[in-house]
Amino acid sequence: MQLVISSVLSAADVAKVLSLLRNAPAGEGWVDGTATSGQQSAQMKNNQQMPEHGKITQQAREIVVSGISRHPSFMTAALPRRLYPPNFNRYSGDANTFGAHIDNALRTLPGAPGFLRTDLSCTLFLNDPSSYEGGELVIEGAGREQAYKLPAGSLTLYPATTVHRVNPVTRGERVACFFWIESMVRSSEQRELLYELDMTIMAQRTRELQADGKESAESVRLTGTYHNLLRMWATP
Repeated sequence: MQLVISSVLSAADVAKVLSLLRNAPAGEGWVDGTATSGQQSAQMKNNQQMPEHGKITQQAREIVVSGISRHPSFMTAALPRRLYPPNFNRYSGDANTFGAHIDNALRTLPGAPGFLRTDLSCTLFLNDPSSYEGGELVIEGAGREQAYKLPAGSLTLYPATTVHRVNPVTRGERVACFFWIESMVRSSEQRELLYELDMTIMAQRTRELQADGKESAESVRLTGTYHNLLRMWATP
């Protein structure tokens, strides 16, 4: 399932993040983007990113994590068990593209023992799409390609198993946040079923509460079914 989630960050939060990134002091700013690449993707990658352990990166990261944590659609779709700490990348000038690749299946967690399994990849767009040309995130799947170039503060969530690329930026700069998610529900098919069921329940509940101020017995049973499936499939 490829999903677009709008307005995960407010305009004010986006402005704070961009200000942090653009005003980073010497030694805290953009570096070669191959720092987090595997062997294959390093050959395709030509961009810049923020230092993983920098103070500016951490401050911007906290804004992003706060935004996604309070967004119900993100939490329902991802069912996150662990996040790889969000980082930030920039495409502009000569460092302007990332060729077709698949993300590494396992990531070493910075500052923590063990690995994170990358079930989902996420790209959160941070600047106005009209301010740059190119830079589309293109995801392959089911015999077709889907291109994403979203408003600032919106994100796309997609299986980390997919081949994807970033088209060359030919004008301006594209700034985004990227990270990976290990989900409590490993199966993408199960996650999609849970997401569709939860969205249906929420829509039905909203209609019922607006109509007479109470939930129906059917909504209660559907909610129970959702949680019983989550108990069956989830690994907290």
